[in-house]
Amino acid sequence: MEIDFNKNGNGLIPAIIQDATTKNVLMLGYMNQEALNVTQETEKVTFYSRSKKRLWTKGEESGNFLNLVNIKNDCDNDTLLITVNPVGPTCHKGTDTCWAEENVQDYGFLSALEKIITSRKEDVDNPDSYVASLFRKGINKIAQKVGEEAVETVIEAKDDNEELFLNESADLLFHYLILLQAKGYHLKDIVNTLKGRHK
Repeated sequence: MEIDFNKNGNGLIPAIIQDATTKNVLMLGYMNQEALNVTQETEKVTFYSRSKKRLWTKGEESGNFLNLVNIKNDCDNDTLLITVNPVGPTCHKGTDTCWAEENVQDYGFLSALEKIITSRKEDVDNPDSYVASLFRKGINKIAQKVGEEAVETVIEAKDDNEELFLNESADLLFHYLILLQAKGYHLKDIVNTLKGRHK
């Protein structure tokens, strides 16, 4: 890995720290050649502190280490992307990230949809919400809907109408997300179960 530590004139390059699992950016630090060497040797992310004028290993005082997973160099050889498994919060202020964001797995639109379902569950008496009406009817009705949508998805899978198949698949996934919350779970719980099976 060729790195241009002289590009900025101070022997330092930015190191972007990313959670290997959630893919969230946790912080930005600076490294010189020695900090990079120590990081690779110890597998604990080590920076060069511009204020302390010395190397410092993230977590050396707090115990909130950044365990090294991988290091990538960018196209200009002057910035590192370092993926880690963090131990505890990353920011010195006690937050998960230096942007005060919660470091949780995000599944894009599915995560947004889960939040909407959660809000409907919390507003269960809303007469205008289909999702709230399902929660009012209880687990048996929700499970029944998942079964119905599963059968309809199978039927459409055997036909040639791709639009109907995709619509039934969307209905199945939507109702399954409702069922998960009715049982007190979220998509992340299923992902963790699948990960546990993966060897």
